[in-house]
Amino acid sequence: MSKRVASKYKIDRRLGVNLWGRPKSPINRREYGPGQHGQRRKKPSDFGVQLMAKQKLKGYYGNIGEKQFRRYFAEASRRKGDTGENLIGILETRLDAVVYRAKFVPTVFAARQFVNHGHVLVNGKRVTIPSYLVKEGDVVEVREKSRQIPMVLEAIESAERDIPDYIDVDGKGLKATFVRTPELADVPYPVQMEPNLIIEFYSR
Repeated sequence: MSKRVASKYKIDRRLGVNLWGRPKSPINRREYGPGQHGQRRKKPSDFGVQLMAKQKLKGYYGNIGEKQFRRYFAEASRRKGDTGENLIGILETRLDAVVYRAKFVPTVFAARQFVNHGHVLVNGKRVTIPSYLVKEGDVVEVREKSRQIPMVLEAIESAERDIPDYIDVDGKGLKATFVRTPELADVPYPVQMEPNLIIEFYSR
C-alpha cells in the first residue's frame, strides 16, 4: 500500500486548488503553497502544467503512488478507445473510490483505511485491498458489524456531496451497486481534471 506522507490539506495547498471541494480546506483561506516560499508562484512551463494535471488526479484518489499510477496509465493505453477516458474509468472502479462515491465515508483517505480494516464486502466477500477493481454489477456493502460506526452514519447524512448516477446506493442497507464505468463528464470532480495532459506527460 502506498504511504501518504504529506498532510492531505498540504496537497490542496501545493496544487493551489480545493481538490475535494471541502469547506475545511485551508486553500479557502490561503491560496498559496505551503512553506516559506509558497507565495512565489511562477508561470508554469508546459511540463509543469502536465505534471500538475497528473499530481491533481493522483492526489484526488488518495495520493496514489507513481508506480501504481503508471500501471493504470499503461492499462488505459492498452484498452480500446480514448486513453484519458479509460484512465478515469479505471480510477473510478477502485474499491476505495466506490466506497467514497457511495458516501459510506467522508473522505477518500478514510475510504482507503475503511477498506483496509475489513469493513467492506464485495458480492458478500470481505475485500481489504483499496485498489481492488470492481466490475459493473458488483455489490459493495458495509459489513453489518461496521454499520454503526459514527463516521459512517455522519457521512451518509452529509449534504456535502451527491452520489453520481453510475452508482446505485441503498442508504438504509449501506449497499452500493456499481452500475457502469463512468466517463470523465459523469464524474463529480470539484476541480477540472485534464487526463489529456497526463497522456502528453507520459508520451514525452
